[in-house]
Amino acid sequence: MNNYAIRFMFFLFFIFSFANAQSINNKGREIALEADRRSAGFGDFVADLKMVLISSRSNTAERKLRVQILESTKGDVGEKNLTVFNSPRDVRGAALLTYSYKTRDDDQWLYLPALRRVKTIASDNKSGPFMGSEFSFEDMRGHGVDKYTYKYLRDDPCGELSCFVIERYPTDENSGYSRQVVWIDQQEYRIWKVDYYDLKESLLKTLTMSNFKQYQDKFWQPDKMAMVNHRTGRATDLFWSNYQYDTGLSEADFNKNSLKRAR
Repeated sequence: MNNYAIRFMFFLFFIFSFANAQSINNKGREIALEADRRSAGFGDFVADLKMVLISSRSNTAERKLRVQILESTKGDVGEKNLTVFNSPRDVRGAALLTYSYKTRDDDQWLYLPALRRVKTIASDNKSGPFMGSEFSFEDMRGHGVDKYTYKYLRDDPCGELSCFVIERYPTDENSGYSRQVVWIDQQEYRIWKVDYYDLKESLLKTLTMSNFKQYQDKFWQPDKMAMVNHRTGRATDLFWSNYQYDTGLSEADFNKNSLKRAR
């Protein structure tokens, strides 16, 4: 075989490999887009939340919260989220306000009643723990499709269902994660599991969602979200209840002043 034929074969191999990689990436993104499309259009909702902190020795501490979310139609804003702690007494009145954007980095503000001030969560601090839980401030931010690049990996069983398994890579240079592996069921496009890898490519945490229920004949929500930290052995369980949709929330309910008056 002459040199020209060898070079031509390498060229064809490169073209085929590139096209196959693009197809895999496109499929991953298409799955993420469909999951996002199915969860959109809810308008607003509120819900109660019980947070259970679990130590490496299985000791527990409980906190009760109230969450309200408004779907925004203004420009690049995706959602506005206000999370308020109702108990125990030492954290009562603490509140986190998040503006999630579709493409750029989110804005977050934390109000701590003991300090009587609103603190801006800087982008380079978002990998820190949220109020002592195994959820980071980054986990509490939005997950817009355009904030990641994607790769389709495989199909996997999800209990009685089948799941797409995709990999997503944060485009934000300040992210605390190198990548996330996500299991999304092929029937309703619900996220069942996420593996989070740190910047050294080690498995850091796993989030598992369970007991999904449907609201408004369209929107699926989990009753439980369990985050396990593989490095520390600690865990945080979130139990959701009392979902209410179309409650009449407005933009005025989601500003920095609303942090201080939230109870």
